[in-house]
Amino acid sequence: MERYLVTGSAGHLGEALVRTLRDRGVPAVGLDTLPSPHTDVVGSVTDPDVLHRALDGVTRVLHTATLHKPHVGSHRRRDFVDTNVSGTLALLEAAAGAGVAGLVFTSSTSAFGRALTPEPGGPAAWIDEDVSPVVRNIYGATKVAAEDLCELAAREQGLPVVVLRTSRFFPEQDDRDTVRAAYDDTNVKVNEFLYRRVDLADVVEAHLAAADRAPALGFGRYIVSAPTPFTRDDLAELAVDAPAVFRRRFPDVADDYARWGWRMFPTLDRVYDSARARAELGWQPRYDFRAVVDRVRAGDAPRSPLAGAVGAKGYHAVPAGVYTTQHRGQAPEESRTD
Repeated sequence: MERYLVTGSAGHLGEALVRTLRDRGVPAVGLDTLPSPHTDVVGSVTDPDVLHRALDGVTRVLHTATLHKPHVGSHRRRDFVDTNVSGTLALLEAAAGAGVAGLVFTSSTSAFGRALTPEPGGPAAWIDEDVSPVVRNIYGATKVAAEDLCELAAREQGLPVVVLRTSRFFPEQDDRDTVRAAYDDTNVKVNEFLYRRVDLADVVEAHLAAADRAPALGFGRYIVSAPTPFTRDDLAELAVDAPAVFRRRFPDVADDYARWGWRMFPTLDRVYDSARARAELGWQPRYDFRAVVDRVRAGDAPRSPLAGAVGAKGYHAVPAGVYTTQHRGQAPEESRTD
């Protein structure tokens, strides 16, 4: 029988993975630096003894533990290297030694860095797996380094690994003051499903699909984002008049937006293409732009029941902006992205 290890189990994605596996009757061991109802082993992925204990009997690993972008302003670069790079290396080596059948590493579309920003006057960037990262900050730099270690482990140690670069799925408000001031939060999130957001439940399904496919793939790297309705032919216009493209593709939803007092963003700088993940992993996301609009029309929140159950986590022990919640202690090894 399969037995999963989920690192970062007290965090947003980690909890969702443990919940889902246990609900399906699949044994799951949660590992985190913080105790939680979903954590069985309290400790760090950098600790070999902790990893040895956590990996006992495990056949698949889902590695969500990370320092992430909201920690850039509160943690040293060394901390990012210790957790995101050294911690990942320790886990890869321990997993290979334990003979696990596959490991899924949760990366981020933030790994693309400056490649997400088009040249002035240029079209929006079309982001697929063929785009090369251009480093922007320590978070992205350490995610790319960890991805490379994953590939090395696959090629040199024979450990099947799939890297998933996930787009936004966190429930907190946008961290930009100008966006929060100008748009209703639900409006922001629904807009993002057109080009840079994915629902937590679909991220979970992508991880489980990747874990299943890892042995056959050996190594793979995929973007996980809600399917975009846009094409490459839309990129030039999206960069200067995104509402025009939106109205042309979704005239009925544009009418809803008008009734709700919502607006499409004036321009888009990038579009994520997750077609390869759907084709090669057999991933079938349920929450695309149409689906979340239909939920809003029905009076529901534009998120899955799983996302609602997990809720917001926060990322710091003391208030540190929109990514903080009062009930959450500082947890360097929880997962959020983009």
